[in-house]
Amino acid sequence: MTPLKRNRHNLAHLLVSLLFCGFAQQVQAVSPARVQASYDVLKAGIKVATITETYTRTKDGYHIDSVTKAHGLLALVKAEAIHVTSQGVLTAQGLRPVTFIHEKKLDSKRNSRADLDWKENLITLTDRAGKRTLALPQGTQDRLSAMYQFMFTELKNATTFKFYMTNGSKVDDYSYRITANKSVTVPLGTFKALYVASPPEPGKNRTEIWLAAEHANFPYKMDITDPDGGKLSQVLTQFRFEP
Repeated sequence: MTPLKRNRHNLAHLLVSLLFCGFAQQVQAVSPARVQASYDVLKAGIKVATITETYTRTKDGYHIDSVTKAHGLLALVKAEAIHVTSQGVLTAQGLRPVTFIHEKKLDSKRNSRADLDWKENLITLTDRAGKRTLALPQGTQDRLSAMYQFMFTELKNATTFKFYMTNGSKVDDYSYRITANKSVTVPLGTFKALYVASPPEPGKNRTEIWLAAEHANFPYKMDITDPDGGKLSQVLTQFRFEP
């Protein structure tokens, strides 16, 4: 390589580095330092569990911690807590998960884990079936980070939203329709919302999510309806956002 070509190569590398640094600083600027949220889980209108989550922006990225505990009669049958964590880096596109862990101490056979290698574009899944490595689709989220990724996704003029998501056992593709100018009512009040819903499909669960438009598109409510009509609702009860 000639000195001229070498200088051009070094300059290009420097420009790319500065551009990436600028993107990283921009994401850091819009990313909340900390989010604390609590949800009630309702089945047929009856509270069956509580979820407590904390999102923390770290020096190198982010960490999300979620704990689900059974409530009422269900707690007498299933007393243990479900602990889920997601950690990764912040990019110009938002969250890029690196490790996802779903853990049940009293039922470890149902534990699962995903390790995402973005350099090699590979994802390693670990569950009761063992460990296997698959191709990693671009933009893949995990089950926990997906809900917080809405804060970094431009949805104002969007009508659809598609992405891949892993639960530690598999990677599925998801497609949602977006409807603006809706509202959502939770114990904290009534808020303007984006309504994000998967299209009805025979034999499959349907997911409906209400994102609080005035609070960084944070999910305030989610309904999951199974093929037989049974519904689980996750409703926000406490929320603290630290910019």
